[in-house]
Amino acid sequence: MRITVKHQILLAPAMILMLLLLLLIFMHYTYWDLNSKRRSIRVAETNFVALAEADMAARRLHVLLRVIQHSGMAAPEDLALIVDLYERMLSAIARIESFENLKNSEQIQYLSDLARSLNPAAGLEPENTAPLFAQLRAELSGLSSLTQNHRNHLRQVHEQDINQLVERTVLVTIAVLIIAMLLGLSISIYFSRRILSRIQTISTNAARIADGSLDLPPAPDRIQDEMDVLARSINRMATRLIQVVGTEKLLEGAEDERRRIAMDLHDQSLSDLSGILRGLQSLSGLQDRDAVGDRVISLEHDLNKAITNLRDIMNNLHPQTLDILGLGAAIEAHIDQIGQPAGGPACHLYIDPRVTDLNLDRIKQLAIYRIAIEAIQNVHKHAAASRYEVNLELREETLVFSVEDNGCGLTNGRANEQGRGLNNIRERTRAIGAQVQWKQSRFSSGTRFELTLHTASAN
Repeated sequence: MRITVKHQILLAPAMILMLLLLLLIFMHYTYWDLNSKRRSIRVAETNFVALAEADMAARRLHVLLRVIQHSGMAAPEDLALIVDLYERMLSAIARIESFENLKNSEQIQYLSDLARSLNPAAGLEPENTAPLFAQLRAELSGLSSLTQNHRNHLRQVHEQDINQLVERTVLVTIAVLIIAMLLGLSISIYFSRRILSRIQTISTNAARIADGSLDLPPAPDRIQDEMDVLARSINRMATRLIQVVGTEKLLEGAEDERRRIAMDLHDQSLSDLSGILRGLQSLSGLQDRDAVGDRVISLEHDLNKAITNLRDIMNNLHPQTLDILGLGAAIEAHIDQIGQPAGGPACHLYIDPRVTDLNLDRIKQLAIYRIAIEAIQNVHKHAAASRYEVNLELREETLVFSVEDNGCGLTNGRANEQGRGLNNIRERTRAIGAQVQWKQSRFSSGTRFELTLHTASAN
């Protein structure tokens, strides 16, 4: 999973804020449930007051109607009071709301119908009002008792819920705060150590490169954040620096090679040509035709020898087989040229046919060819082997050249010595962006030399 450095830094506080948000949601839900119970208590209290008012109005209305019926006369103010008491009774009954014990009951509707049947304007008979008022007051009394019991029950439950709510809220708050602190601290420590460790690694690699070390720092396989981008950039920078330094070393090696060629031309070719010149000059002093013929044959032999030496020098400077037939054929031609000296090791050669189609540039082909010649010469000179294998193959997007022998092997870390041949191999390898290593051979003894070059960066 790809997480940027910015998100890694913000992850710990984000987790703490998320846990605190969940805590607030929990507390809001808990208090919402408590508020709903408080509303139920208020409904019960409203119903109790409304029932009390309705009962009081019904009782006074009943008494007033009985007085008027017995006296047979009604004053205007008494009639107005009767209408006012009746409306108060209806208003109080209308304020009664259903609650838990009355949700599926028709008592409220029945009570409302009973109250409307007691309308004084309907001219009720005395013998009919007494039972209706008794029934109405009985219903009001039953509902009042039921409401009072329900209100008392809600108050007890409410007090218990408040105590439980305080305890539960305190425990949950403490637990969430502890978890948030531990989780935030753990995430912060993990990512801070990870980031600091990677920064230290990158800083160490950069310091080594600045100090002149040309060991290539490792590059991450996948880019996951900015630190990987920085590490890959330093790896590419080191690769470019190694190639520049390797090019400089190759220029120095080329200068040494020119000196050696000049010495070879002076000591061998020039000496042979000087001998031929002196032989030609001595021909004028010879009188015997047979002696002149023998001398000409000898000079012809010396001239052919000088031509062969010049061809060897030219072939060492740049093999024509490499340009004409390619890398694999040039290595094969070199092995055929050196052959198997008396008592020397036998060679087994394998060239992957796909290498012929590989589009390597001229500089990389020449560098690999020179490295191959040096590695093969090391087997003949130092390995004391009876057999060696030379392989040039393509593995997916990687070109692999290896020389493996059954000789004495590298003892006492000879691969790390600063010999001219090994240094030339390392410098040529760095110049083309390849990797080289010496390992234990697959044989019972000996050394495996291996060069790898990514073909994606080689073209």
